[in-house]
Amino acid sequence: MRRSFTALLVLTALSMVLAACAPAATPTAAPVEPTAAPVEPTAAPVEPTSEPAAGSAIELPEVDPSTVSGDINMAGSSTVYPLAEVLADDFKKDGFAGNVNLASVGTGGGFERFCKTGETDISNASRAIKSSEGESCAALSPARAPIEFRVGTDAIAVVVSKENTFLTNVTAEQLATIFTTAVNWSDVDPSWPAEPIQRFTPGTDSGTFDFFNEVAVQKILGLEKLDDAKKLALEAQNLQTSEDDNVLVQGVEGSPYAIGYFGFAYFSEQADKLTSISVDGVTPSFETAESGEYSLSRPLYIYSDANIMKEKPQVAAFINYFLTYVNDVITEVGYFPASEEALNGAKQAWLDAMK
Repeated sequence: MRRSFTALLVLTALSMVLAACAPAATPTAAPVEPTAAPVEPTAAPVEPTSEPAAGSAIELPEVDPSTVSGDINMAGSSTVYPLAEVLADDFKKDGFAGNVNLASVGTGGGFERFCKTGETDISNASRAIKSSEGESCAALSPARAPIEFRVGTDAIAVVVSKENTFLTNVTAEQLATIFTTAVNWSDVDPSWPAEPIQRFTPGTDSGTFDFFNEVAVQKILGLEKLDDAKKLALEAQNLQTSEDDNVLVQGVEGSPYAIGYFGFAYFSEQADKLTSISVDGVTPSFETAESGEYSLSRPLYIYSDANIMKEKPQVAAFINYFLTYVNDVITEVGYFPASEEALNGAKQAWLDAMK
């Protein structure tokens, strides 16, 4: 990563040289020595003396990954997985000697491990936690109170094969029909081929599946419950589901009559093999995702618990590191940064948890 404690030493030494050249004066505080121990994540963080001014970012206490050890268990959304993987690797490169055990099991699967079995320290999610999942956390012994940390913004890409020559844009109504009741492409638009629609979608444990069906099916078709939308989508013909986005990529790539959807980062990696179509003439971008103009955009989260963070300094340190450096890598992974206001909210949640 573009961070180095060596750089800190160089800057410290330079400041000492400049101080020596300045007119003699009694310093108000002793300069920080490069050999001084870094701030431990278990120490009470210095809280802002006032609310940050508009347009200013909250800075968390500096964390040195080499000062913490032990395992960190993290599971959940396949969408958040590649972002968490990059930051976990960087955390280790910057000195963490422990293990970050990271699993891609879908948002629902992640909350099950966090709230039902209590086997993870951090849960990755591409949707907000449900009330029923929060109740499961509260029923654990000891009880857990999930803390939400917003880490970015994703846009779901609706994709077709490069061999598809007839589909570049769909209306919201057409999209709902494509992923539910239509059998052939010509059922959606008579000018399209009279060929069966081959559907490739995330599985039911995926937050992507939930979000897509809430926004693209339930809302558009006016259904009362999300479960009704999900049931309709699962009853569609020629449907293959998978929690592994790579399986979906391969399925769509293999036929000109296939269509699928998954996180924008996966499309970015496969853009030479797949085509992303627009919805109501809008394509996913930072501007359209953050503004909500692109209807299939959504926030990304990680969740933890204050007691876990206090009892396991490595977990608190990693979340601190995640929030501090996420914007350095998020666009490289293929997602969009959260707004400064949202990221400040996540950082304040960390400070509040460590009181």
